[in-house]
Amino acid sequence: MRRWAVGMACVPLALLAGCPQKQAGNGVAANATAPTTSAPVQSATSAPATTQAQSAEIAAKTAHAAKIQQIIRQSESSYRSGVNNYQRGRLEAARTDFDFAVDLILTSGFDVKSDPQLSDEFDHLVDAINSLEMSALKQGTGFSAPIEAAPLDAADQVTFPANAALTAKVQEELKTTQSDFPLVVNDYVAGFISYFSNSPAGHAHLQRSLERAGKYKEMISKVLRDEGVPQDLIYLAVAESGFQPQVVNARSGAGGMWQFMPTQGVYGLSRNSYYDERFDPEKSSIAYAKYMKMLHNQFGDWYLAMAAYNWGAGNVQRAVMRTGYADFWELYRRNSLPQETKNYVPGIIAAIIMAKNPQQYGLDGMVPDPPVVSDTVKVDYAIDMRLVADLTGASLPQIVALNPSLLHMSTPRDMKFDLHLPVGTQEIYQKRIQGIPEERRTSWRFHVVRVGESLDSIATSLHGRPAEIAEANELAANAAINAGQELVVPIANAAVAAHPMRYVTRSGDTLVTVADRFNVSVEDLRRWNHLSSSTIAPHRSLAVVEPVHLAPSTHVRSTRGSRSKSGAKSRAGAKVEDNAKDEVSAKSGANAKTRSGAKSAARTKHGSKATSGAGESAEASVHAGKSSHSKTASGAAKTSAKTTSHTAASSETTRPKHHASHR
Repeated sequence: MRRWAVGMACVPLALLAGCPQKQAGNGVAANATAPTTSAPVQSATSAPATTQAQSAEIAAKTAHAAKIQQIIRQSESSYRSGVNNYQRGRLEAARTDFDFAVDLILTSGFDVKSDPQLSDEFDHLVDAINSLEMSALKQGTGFSAPIEAAPLDAADQVTFPANAALTAKVQEELKTTQSDFPLVVNDYVAGFISYFSNSPAGHAHLQRSLERAGKYKEMISKVLRDEGVPQDLIYLAVAESGFQPQVVNARSGAGGMWQFMPTQGVYGLSRNSYYDERFDPEKSSIAYAKYMKMLHNQFGDWYLAMAAYNWGAGNVQRAVMRTGYADFWELYRRNSLPQETKNYVPGIIAAIIMAKNPQQYGLDGMVPDPPVVSDTVKVDYAIDMRLVADLTGASLPQIVALNPSLLHMSTPRDMKFDLHLPVGTQEIYQKRIQGIPEERRTSWRFHVVRVGESLDSIATSLHGRPAEIAEANELAANAAINAGQELVVPIANAAVAAHPMRYVTRSGDTLVTVADRFNVSVEDLRRWNHLSSSTIAPHRSLAVVEPVHLAPSTHVRSTRGSRSKSGAKSRAGAKVEDNAKDEVSAKSGANAKTRSGAKSAARTKHGSKATSGAGESAEASVHAGKSSHSKTASGAAKTSAKTTSHTAASSETTRPKHHASHR
C-alpha cells in the first residue's frame, strides 16, 4: 500500500515535468509543449514595428523640409540674379528672373498658405520685387525702356513773339535750301525755330528725334518716293512720335510712329490680339504715305493735307467751307483752327528747315542712329522671342526691337507673321529651329555650350532640369559636354501661349484661382492688369498672357486742347467700311481732285476766296474718301489694348485723333 501511494503521488509530477527518459529520447515533444515562447516572440517584434513607422514619418518630414529649402534657395538665387540684371539695366532679363522666382513657389505643388516657410518667402519676394519696380517707375523706367516726348509736346502752351530779324535770316537761308516740299517762313515758323534753338528742352527733344530718324530714314525715303510724296514729309514723324515706333497715346489710343488710331484695315494695317501693324515701322510708313497722298489729292495743298492729318479732313473741309478760304495761313489768321493744329504745321516746317541746315542751328554734332536692317522669315507657328534670341545669338531686347508690332512675347499660332531677325541670321535660324518640335517652341530654349559649363550650370542659368536637358538631347545623365555643343533646353513651368489671351472672371474667382488655372503667377496677373489686391469682381476681363512692356504708353500731345463733345460723339459712333470700299474711296478721292484740285491749288497759292462750286466738289471728295481713313476714338494705352480686337469707328475722313477741339 505504501508503494502504491507513493506511485500515485508521483503521477502529477510526471504529468507536469515529464519523464526524463522520454525528454532525452524525443526532443520534439518537449519543444512542442513549450508554446509560452510564442508570446515573448510577439512582444519582441512589436516594438521594432512602431519604431519603423516613426522613422518613416521623420524621414518624410525631413524630405519635405529639404524640398522646401531647395525651393527657397532656388527662388532666392533667381531673385538675386534678377537684382543683378536690374542693376545692370537688363530689364527684360530681370523680369524673367523675378517671374521665375515667384513661379517656383506657386508651382511647387505645396500649399503656400499652409506652409509658414513658403508663405514667408513668397511674401518676401513679392514685396521686394514690388519695391524695386515701384522705385524704377518713380524714375520713369520700370522694367521697360522709356518713351520720350515728341518735340512738339515740349512746346505746349508756349507763345512765340514775332522776331522780324530771325524771320529775315531764315528767309535768306531758304534761298539756298533745296527741298521738294513748299517751305515758307513767317513769324509762326520763326517762333518754333527760335524755340527749338534757344530752349534747352526743345533743342534736346528735336536733336534726339532727328538722331532716331537715322534708324528709319532710308526705308521711309523709299516709301515716300514710291508713293510720290515729298521726301521732307518724313519730318511729320518729329511731331507725331519723335520717330519712336511704339508710342501710344493713353487718352485716344492713337499709336505707332505715325499715330494711327486703332482701326482695322487702314491701308492694309492689320490688328488683332497677337500683333498690331501700326507699330511696324515699314508697314505703317506705307500706310502714312498712301494716306497723305490721298489728303493732298483731296485738298490740292500740302499744308492743308498736314492740317487734315492732325485735325481731320472733315474738320478742315468745314473750316474751308465756312470761311471760303482753302489756305492754311488764312485759316490760321482767322482763328478757324484749334491751337494744336496751328502749332502743328509751322512746327513741322521749322523742324524741316533746321534739319536741312544743321550747322546754323547747333545740330551739326548730331550723330544719327544706325539704320535698322533685318532678315525676315515668314512663320505660321508660335515661337517665344527668348528662343528666337537664343537661335540667332542676339539679345532679347534686340529681337523685340526688330518686331515692335508683336503684342506678346510670342508669335501667333496658325497665323502668318513676318518675323524680323538680325541681318545674316536667317540661315542659322532655319537650321536650328528644325531641332525643336513645333509644339515646344514657346517653352523650350536653345544654348551653345561655353567653356567650363555643365548640364547643371546650364540648367541653373536657364531654369531647366539637368535630366530633362540630357533626355531631350539624347545624352547620358552624367555625360560630359563640350564648348560649342548645341543643346535644346526644356524649361520647367514655362508659360505656353496656348490658352486664351484674356479671361472673364466668375463669381468666387480670386487671383490665386485664376493664376492656378492658367499656370501663371499671382504677381504677374497683378502687374499685367494693374491690380493692387487679390480681390477681383465677377465679369472682369483679365489679361492672362504676358504682354510686351518694352514700350510703355505715353500721353502724346496730351495738354494741347480738348476734343469737342460733338467730335468725340461722332468719332465713337460711325462704322468703318470694309477694305473693298476703302479702295473705291481712295479712287473716288483722286477723281474728285481732278474736278476741283486745280482751282483749290490756285486759291491756296494766292489766298483768294473759294467759290461755292469748288467747295462742293471738295466736299464730295470728303464723302467719297470717308470710310477708308476713319479712326476710332476708343482704346487706351497699348498695354490695355493689346489683347482684344477693337471695332473701328469714326465719322471723319481722316485718322482723327485726340488733338484739337473744334472751336
